Parts: sequence; structure tokens; C-alpha cells
Amino acid sequence: MNLEAMKPGNELTHSELTDRIIGAAIRVHRELGPGFLEAIYEEALAVEFAASGIRFERQKPVGLFYREQHIGEHRLDFLVEKTVVLELKAISALEDIHFATVRSYLKACKLETGLLLNFAAANLTVKRVGRENYARNRATDFLS
Repeated sequence: MNLEAMKPGNELTHSELTDRIIGAAIRVHRELGPGFLEAIYEEALAVEFAASGIRFERQKPVGLFYREQHIGEHRLDFLVEKTVVLELKAISALEDIHFATVRSYLKACKLETGLLLNFAAANLTVKRVGRENYARNRATDFLS
């Protein structure tokens, strides 16, 4: 199991917003339960975010660069309030690669806070993911 968010000194920012996101996800999970495809939870969560007044972008494309050359793009499940990356899963168990993926999204976005949600279990699985070595002078021009 990945313990990244539990390491001392890795407290995540935006806790009020992440709490609101988690609350919305819990409401979706309580209503639908486990067993649906990820796309169903994504759609339901978009409805719940809108009803809760949480600003979000779905399937947000984020360009990837190497030596200032565009080499591809990530597509985020959700970018919430331009500050939190949200990755959804509907799988039997989270693996280390899922945490690595969220951290790569955070790096590409120059953000520091992510959530990984797994809707497949009887209880919603919520993991907070922080970016290692986050630079406090983040650039957010990709979000414009």
C-alpha cells in the first residue's frame, strides 16, 4: 500500500476543498454503490459537483513537455477549482502505479494536491496524494 500522504511533512494543502470533494464522492457512492464503470461515477460526480457549487473541468487535457518540446498530453478525470487533480477508479484494488500516475499529473500541472478515489469497494476508497518536491512558485498558465 502506498503511504505517500502519511509521511511526516507531507501534509496536503487545500484540505477544505478536498473535504468537499470527498463529501460529494461519498454521496455518489452511497447512492450508486459499487459495480458500475468508472465513466458512470464520473458522470454522477459531475452532477454532484454542480449541485454542490464545486467548480470543475472534466477530461482536462494537459500538455507534456520535454526540453520545451510538446511530447504528448495527459487527460485528467477532473481538475477541481484549478487546484486539485482528481483521479477516479472502479477497480478491485489500488496499486502503486495509480499513485505514480496521480503524481505525474500533479507534476505536469505544477500542482501539489491530488485525490485518488476508488468506487469499486463496498466503502469508497479515498487516498490523498501529494507531489514530491513541489515548487512553491507554481506556474498555472496551462489552466487559463
